[in-house]
Amino acid sequence: MDSQEEKCCMCANRKKERSPEEYRKLIHRLNRIEGQVRGIRAMVENGAYCPDILVQSAAVSAAMNAFNRELLASHIRTCVTEDIRGGRDEAVDELLDTMKKLMK
Repeated sequence: MDSQEEKCCMCANRKKERSPEEYRKLIHRLNRIEGQVRGIRAMVENGAYCPDILVQSAAVSAAMNAFNRELLASHIRTCVTEDIRGGRDEAVDELLDTMKKLMK
């Protein structure tokens, strides 16, 4: 089993084993996003000016998009690639469905 397969050994079972580095990066991003959302909540609670809140909200949206891109890239490099190599062509349809949902 090569290192790619080790990173994705459970993808077919709809569970993903991430490397410690990937896990750390994803959790770090989510923690930052959570902090940004809490900041927006505080702005609303403190009666901040609407455009100021909207700018922060746009920053959260951009951060979530970056998170989604990173996670999608990892999914393609590991799970999708491994599924295709294993003859599970339905992985392409699943990927297309996922991308459709992301692009709404």
